[in-house]
Amino acid sequence: MEPIFSFDTTGDKDMHASEAPQTLQWMDDSATGYLRMIDQTLLPTELRWLDCRDVRTVWEAIRTLRVRGAPAIGIAAAYGVCLGLQPLTLTDPERFLDELDRVIEYLAGSRPTAVNLFWALQRMRLVGAEVAATTESAEWLPALLAEARKIHEEDRAMCRAIGRFGASLLADGVSVLTHCNAGGLATAEYGTALAVFFSAQDQGRRVHVFVDETRPLLQGARLTAWELMQREIPCTLICDSMAGQVMSEGRIQAVITGADRIAANGDTANKIGTYSLAVLAQAHGIPFYVAAPTSTFDLSIDSGDQIPIEQRAAEEITEGFGRLTAPAGVQVYNPAFDVTPARYIHTIITEQGLISPVDAGRIREVIGSGQRDAGL
Repeated sequence: MEPIFSFDTTGDKDMHASEAPQTLQWMDDSATGYLRMIDQTLLPTELRWLDCRDVRTVWEAIRTLRVRGAPAIGIAAAYGVCLGLQPLTLTDPERFLDELDRVIEYLAGSRPTAVNLFWALQRMRLVGAEVAATTESAEWLPALLAEARKIHEEDRAMCRAIGRFGASLLADGVSVLTHCNAGGLATAEYGTALAVFFSAQDQGRRVHVFVDETRPLLQGARLTAWELMQREIPCTLICDSMAGQVMSEGRIQAVITGADRIAANGDTANKIGTYSLAVLAQAHGIPFYVAAPTSTFDLSIDSGDQIPIEQRAAEEITEGFGRLTAPAGVQVYNPAFDVTPARYIHTIITEQGLISPVDAGRIREVIGSGQRDAGL
């Protein structure tokens, strides 16, 4: 698991979008390859690749946020299924399916909130069941890898489409606020919320982005600001608690965030702090947009009350980045996500179009009543 290479990217502004490093790559054309990913815990000061050659490493990478962002988690998990079965010699269909279930359940335990994880794993399970019933054992693992690659490529196309639909909402010269990181680092390529900015830039429109730090792990400061600067999109970093003041000064014309799970009624789970932004945006008459692929919708749950909220370690707040910043032994409450009620969301931007008003009827009209169930 040693990095192939690393280098300091501080001050590097010459990276063109087409040359941006890929968050996730399957190395080798065969099912005997391995998964390479950017270790996002080291950005922005160091760009380092982590080679995942077994399922345990993928699980650890998801759990510790070396890879993060709902779509990227799903893609990584799909490849993780291949790695979990790779060392095994499986010729009996029943044993193959048992081992497939074991690997899938293991990966499903890495993080609870992002629905793309469970959606991708369910796709891998369905493909495994199909090939076990219809093909020879030599085809089972290649078929699973082909599905993982399909998930990867579909996400790339979805992000581009989200960007095109979302860019139509932004006028030239607009100033937008975003939270956490919903860019290429969180997906296959362009991102979700950041895809809107990238696409607007591609179309020749000027966009200025205010970036929340995003406590406690600073994904906005460390990752979003880095991505925007690589694309030479003007951005200003602010602390999360400054958002209301910046809105009151008239500096923000829109808020755009990503999402980790969207219920059937449009209630949306995203990085902690998103709910506060939505309330502030409504108080100031600013449209609040959510950008997410249809794979992030979970129509098996009626509302956000049913979305599981991940609780993270207290040390992320008391000892962020290795330094004690609170009294030892203090009680800590550290939910990783919050839920924004649909009534605060102006529009959800998907690869299939814009959802507005945000309600169960319009959601089913745009994405279809047959949207996948996230359950395993």
